[in-house]
Amino acid sequence: MNKTYLKLSLDLDFVLIAITASLKDYVLCHKVNTSLSFNFEKVDDHEVYFNIDEEPLAFSKYYFFVEQGEIEYYILNNRNAEGFLIPEMNKVDFFMIIHQYIDKEDLNYILTGLNKLTDIQVAAQINPLKLKSKENLVM
Repeated sequence: MNKTYLKLSLDLDFVLIAITASLKDYVLCHKVNTSLSFNFEKVDDHEVYFNIDEEPLAFSKYYFFVEQGEIEYYILNNRNAEGFLIPEMNKVDFFMIIHQYIDKEDLNYILTGLNKLTDIQVAAQINPLKLKSKENLVM
C-alpha cells in the first residue's frame, strides 16, 4: 500500500515585536496610536485551540491597515485568564505583528517610538521561527 504524506508549512513571513508593559490592551493601543500616529482598532479576538476537544482560548486583538504598501499591523495580548498565547514567552505582555514588507528605517522608528513610551519596559524584535509555539501566531 502506498502512503502519501502531507507536509504543511506555516506562513511566518512577518515581523514580530515583543512588548512588555503592565497596561490594559486598550490603554497600550491608545498610547501607541497617539505617539506613533497609528490607528489601532479592536477586532474579533484571536482564537487558539490548544486541545481539540476543548473550547479555544481567546486573546484580544487590535488591527491597523496602511493602504500605502498594504501593511497590516496587529497587536495581540499574550495572556488571558486561562494562559498564554506563547507560553515560552510568559514575561511578554503583547506582540505586534507586521505583515508585508517594512524597511529597516520604519521598523527602527516603531521600535524607538515604543521604547520611548514610559509605560513600556521593553519592545524588541524577535524571530518567530525560533518560537516553540509559533503556530499560535498564524492568523
